[in-house]
Amino acid sequence: MTTRVFTSPLFLGFDHLEQMLERAAKASSDGYPPYNIEQTGPAGLRITLAVAGFAMEDLQITQEDNHQLVIKGRQADDCQGRVFLHRGIAARQFQRAFVLAEGIEVRGAWLDNGLLHIDLARPQPESRAKTIRITRAGGNGAANDTARIVDAIPEGTK
Repeated sequence: MTTRVFTSPLFLGFDHLEQMLERAAKASSDGYPPYNIEQTGPAGLRITLAVAGFAMEDLQITQEDNHQLVIKGRQADDCQGRVFLHRGIAARQFQRAFVLAEGIEVRGAWLDNGLLHIDLARPQPESRAKTIRITRAGGNGAANDTARIVDAIPEGTK
């Protein structure tokens, strides 16, 4: 059952935000693999996952629908011919998903000493304001006080 977050008629066009919130709520509550999220600058973020025992070939990073970053890990089972007296290190697969805000870009990823680092950037949005010109309906406008919006004029071009 879906719970509507933005029920006010003043919130128009926020359906995609509700979908992202639902996606985040459905994300795995499993704590494996552990991860950090750090801010690397005014517009930079880094996700670091502890993936000890995984080789680069065992990991996959995808960006789905431009809003979801999915990291998957699957280790090959290479224990043929080996006899374990104790096996405490499991070849465990995982999937970790992060919901990204609109405009977040994946800049790169690298594996270093069992840590998978993924750099993200949040471009600064342009500030845009525009004035909406209002004119009177009808030809001369004197007899009719009804106004209508004609067109949008970008700010600074009046």
